[in-house]
Amino acid sequence: MFCCAYTNVNSAGGFMKSDIMVSHSVLNELVLGQKLSGRTLLTAQWVLTERNDNPCLIPDGEIVFENGVIIFAGKNFGGDVTRRIDFGQALISPGLIDLDALSDIDTFVLATDNPPNWAKGRIWPRSYVERGPYEMYSPEELAFQKKFAFGQLLLNGITSAAPIASLYYREWGESVAEFDAAADAAGALGLRVFLSPAYRSGGMVLEKPGQIVPVFDEERGLRGLEDAIAFVKRQQGRYDGLVNGLLAPDRVETCTLKLMQNTMAAAEELDCRVRLHMAQGPLELQTMHDLHGKTGPQWLADNGLLNERLYAPHGTYATQEDFSLYAAHGVSIAHSPLVSARTGSYLKSFSACKKMGINIGMATDTAPADMLMNLLMGLVTCRISDQTSEEVRCADLFDAATRGGAKALGRTDIGRLTVGACADIAVFRLDDPVMTPTVDPITTLVVGGSGKVTKAVFVNGRLSMLDGKLAGFDMQAAREQAQKQFNGLISKYPDRSWQHLPVSELFPSSFPLWPDEE
Repeated sequence: MFCCAYTNVNSAGGFMKSDIMVSHSVLNELVLGQKLSGRTLLTAQWVLTERNDNPCLIPDGEIVFENGVIIFAGKNFGGDVTRRIDFGQALISPGLIDLDALSDIDTFVLATDNPPNWAKGRIWPRSYVERGPYEMYSPEELAFQKKFAFGQLLLNGITSAAPIASLYYREWGESVAEFDAAADAAGALGLRVFLSPAYRSGGMVLEKPGQIVPVFDEERGLRGLEDAIAFVKRQQGRYDGLVNGLLAPDRVETCTLKLMQNTMAAAEELDCRVRLHMAQGPLELQTMHDLHGKTGPQWLADNGLLNERLYAPHGTYATQEDFSLYAAHGVSIAHSPLVSARTGSYLKSFSACKKMGINIGMATDTAPADMLMNLLMGLVTCRISDQTSEEVRCADLFDAATRGGAKALGRTDIGRLTVGACADIAVFRLDDPVMTPTVDPITTLVVGGSGKVTKAVFVNGRLSMLDGKLAGFDMQAAREQAQKQFNGLISKYPDRSWQHLPVSELFPSSFPLWPDEE
């Protein structure tokens, strides 16, 4: 339960802190998607802020923001406020930061129980390449899926995101048009994004079972980079600063040296970050050894391309030398424990990397876009890797999802609720019966919570989500459209799968279907 309170209007038109009158309508009267005017005071059973640059929990704390910026974090604010909102048994937290946020309709679910991946459309067969890869979604569908994905992020308390999508069903890379639409969707919904179209110099091609080779078109990759640079220059700072540039070469094994050199030089000029998937799987590791005789991180280091502008999902196949290079050059890891664990891999380990001084941010990279679920999986897999429960705490994972993500993106004004920071706020309910008994709020959310307990989200001082509702976007109706779109995509999988088997053989049901004749 929550209650909202407001105070009597003073002569300046604000509300005084005295003579508080209870009102249950203040929050519901706010307009979704609209930046709040005047000063807004939020209070709850717990507030997560900072003290001496370290995370700090305040029982019955208060956060005050104005013009999208935090102006107070503590107790007993002494100034005037326009509105006061008490969320009761809840945690007011910095908004979560997703460094590898799924921005399409998740195709990985098709691979969960249908191995081997190379035979089920996750690698292009030579026959498909020779016929000519094509876009399997229309421009309208590509734009829709990003908006739908952004809505999912907000529902889960994620306020900043770097979108990621599969290129398996694309003609080659991502298009400028879909990212223009993505920027507009972020502005409409009220989500802070770091993005530009993904590009690559090459792709993996299946010649026959057991033989997967890279095929390169460097000029195409360089054109993709130029498109991404132009996008960043044109979009940077739109929607009151919600749209931010990020360069996104696809994967280290699909990039040539020239493409990576030009990418890192462009990031320096644009003053933005670079996301590069690296040290994430056995196929990548083998391909890099075949092409360069070393791992991806070692190849980049030898060419002077590792620095703090780079962050790398997922690190689950990193060697000790790779981790040492990350630490020496300031490379951050985007940790996606849920999607990694689904394939039987995990970071080795979260605590070991932290001890080496490697910054770790968190990412979802799959559906559901539930960061709290990922924090629990990260806690579990770290303790399995360490063979002890003493090296990592729930707070370490939560910190990675907030301040760690901000550091990876080169930002000091997000991932924290402190004076001068952006008013990017997530409110998590602590009164859910499933989470009973409640102890420390962070431990409670990580061990027993899920994104479904997200009550409200503010981004840059805008109310972006409340009780599962978004500004001008019906997620239930969108869910039906997403399913229809996904069904259409599945129908095309035989075109790009080994031996072009029918869908019923590519993705059989978990249990036999009841026969129609009965």
